[in-house]
Amino acid sequence: MQNSELPDPFEKAREASGIGYLNDQNDPVKMLLRHKDVRKTAHDYKTFQSAAIPGRIVIPSEVNIRKTRQIPFELDPPIHGLYRALVEPWFKRPLQEDYTAELNQQITSLVDATLEKDSVEIINDFALVLQSRALTLLLNIPFEEAETWISWGTHVFRSEDSDLDADKANILYDYIDVQIEKAIRTPGEDLYSMLLASEVHGKKLTKEEVKGVMVLTFAGGRDTVINAITNAIAYLAEHQDSLERFRKEPEIIGKAVEEMIRYFSPLTQMGRIVTEDTQVCEHAMKADSRVSLCWASANRDSAVFENPNEIIIDRKVNPHVGFGFSHHNCLGATHARQIMRILLSTLAEKVASIEVFDFKENIEDLQDFQRKVGYDFLYAKLNPLTK
Repeated sequence: MQNSELPDPFEKAREASGIGYLNDQNDPVKMLLRHKDVRKTAHDYKTFQSAAIPGRIVIPSEVNIRKTRQIPFELDPPIHGLYRALVEPWFKRPLQEDYTAELNQQITSLVDATLEKDSVEIINDFALVLQSRALTLLLNIPFEEAETWISWGTHVFRSEDSDLDADKANILYDYIDVQIEKAIRTPGEDLYSMLLASEVHGKKLTKEEVKGVMVLTFAGGRDTVINAITNAIAYLAEHQDSLERFRKEPEIIGKAVEEMIRYFSPLTQMGRIVTEDTQVCEHAMKADSRVSLCWASANRDSAVFENPNEIIIDRKVNPHVGFGFSHHNCLGATHARQIMRILLSTLAEKVASIEVFDFKENIEDLQDFQRKVGYDFLYAKLNPLTK
């Protein structure tokens, strides 16, 4: 098996029963593993809600470390649609020419600097830096602010000792509180100021609502984007032919991004709360119980994807759910896609090959399932392309 492979731990359970089980902090979860069940359940917001106690739909549950509701993530239609309509144009800005040009400059500069090094730790010194710098564009704030976020490390709510670290989470919450107060005193053209000036149902957003959007923005696209970048580097180190194809056929890079998101599935799963007794794939679901939409399993479903355990960089039909599905499709997907597209294009333009020297896999413990989501560290060298 190649180092860059991400095996599918859900295959047997998906084919046998379509379901898995997880005891999360004494709040059990039934994991839905089949593509059709995941999509159908994601679409049925009346039976499977997101607007539960803040933190309960996240796995592992964040109920014990936050009270702030992430908006619009932890809302359901029709109110979800009002908040989504408010913020969605902002999160579509990565499609704008000036945004793309600046993101391209950021990534090119980082790749150029990395090419001069004999070795770089990809997670902390490349992926985290890239993600943090790019986030300054999404928030429309000074580039230098990225250094603060880089100092937090790769995870917002997680430390080396704990999957849920309340003290670390409070660093983010306190930081956001300070930034909101700053935007109140001196409004600008940043996301904080835009939210504070916005209305829903004819009422200005409260500070708590603004905080809910900002917590989602910081937490939702951090380790997921870092995992996608790191896994892409590891893959290209073992598939130099893909870099060559990107050089010769740049038109396939968009397909390659979608395929990498499908295969890597940077976010394993997301929960919902059952509102009434029901069934999914002949399994009983009790009211007020939790189910998970296992994106990572759905993205390897052989009933949908031919050769699901291979990266086919020009895959023609790719209905993956790597960015979620239906009403709660990831708000940051446009930003993440642009990061990955520009990164692959830049690597193809400047990098001849990638050598990996050392690594440690990051294995997510889901009790009955052990899933590789990426790496704890990955040391590599990017070799320049000579023209």
